[in-house]
Amino acid sequence: MSQVEQLKSMIERSSRAVVFTGAGISTESGIPDFRSPGGIWTKYQPIDFNDFLSSEEMRRETWRRKMATDEAIASAEPNRGHRAVAELVRQGKVGSVITQNIDGLHQRSGVPPEKVIELHGNATYATCLACGRRYELAAIFAEFKLAEAPPICGCGGLIKSATISFGQPMPAEPMRRAREETESCDLFLAVGSSLVVFPAAGFPVMAKRVGARLVIINRDPTDLDYMSDLTINSEIGPTLGGVTGVE
Repeated sequence: MSQVEQLKSMIERSSRAVVFTGAGISTESGIPDFRSPGGIWTKYQPIDFNDFLSSEEMRRETWRRKMATDEAIASAEPNRGHRAVAELVRQGKVGSVITQNIDGLHQRSGVPPEKVIELHGNATYATCLACGRRYELAAIFAEFKLAEAPPICGCGGLIKSATISFGQPMPAEPMRRAREETESCDLFLAVGSSLVVFPAAGFPVMAKRVGARLVIINRDPTDLDYMSDLTINSEIGPTLGGVTGVE
C-alpha cells in the first residue's frame, strides 16, 4: 500500500480529524517560507512588538516592510493542497484547520472562516490594538505613501497588521480553541510545518498524548517524525490531492 493509500485509509477510519498547517502548504502558492532563501527573515531583522509600541520610527519601518512584502500574499491563490483540505472539511472528515499561516488562503479555498483557527493572526488586514477595529490595507497603504505617518485609529490606538509579532502574546482564544480541537481529535494531520515554532508545534505532541494518530506531511524531515504514525516527505498538493481527488 502506498503512503497516499495509507493516508486515505486513516482519514476514512477517522471520525474527528484536525488539520494543522504551516508555511509549507503555501509555498506551493508562491509565498516564501519565512526561513527559506528569499523569505522575510533573510531580508529583515524582525521588529519586536515592544519596539513597535514604544518607537514611532519602528512603527514606520514596520509599515514600510509591510508594503514591500505584501504583494506575495495579495497575489497568491489557494493551491491544490488548500483545496484538498477544504474538500476534507466539506466532507465532514476534518472539523477544524489550525494554521500558523497568516495568508488567509484556507478561507479563500472554501474552508468556512469559523473552522479556521489562526494562531499567528492574519496579514490581509489590520486592526487597532486598543479597540480592535478592523482596517483594510489598501486605505492604510494609500495614506502611508503620502507622508509615511504610522496609522492611528480614531480612538487614538495604534493600528497594526493583524499578525502576531515577536514579543507579542499569543492570542488567547485561538490557542484555547486549538487545544480543545486537538484534545478531542482522533487523527491529527500536521501539514507543511517544520514543527519547531512553539507553542504551536506542541499541538502534535498534545494530540499523541490524548491517543490520536499523527500524520506528518512535509517536504523535509521534522524533529517529531519519530512519534508519527505516518510520515510523508513529499509535496503537499499532489499528496492531499491524491487522497481527495482534488485537482
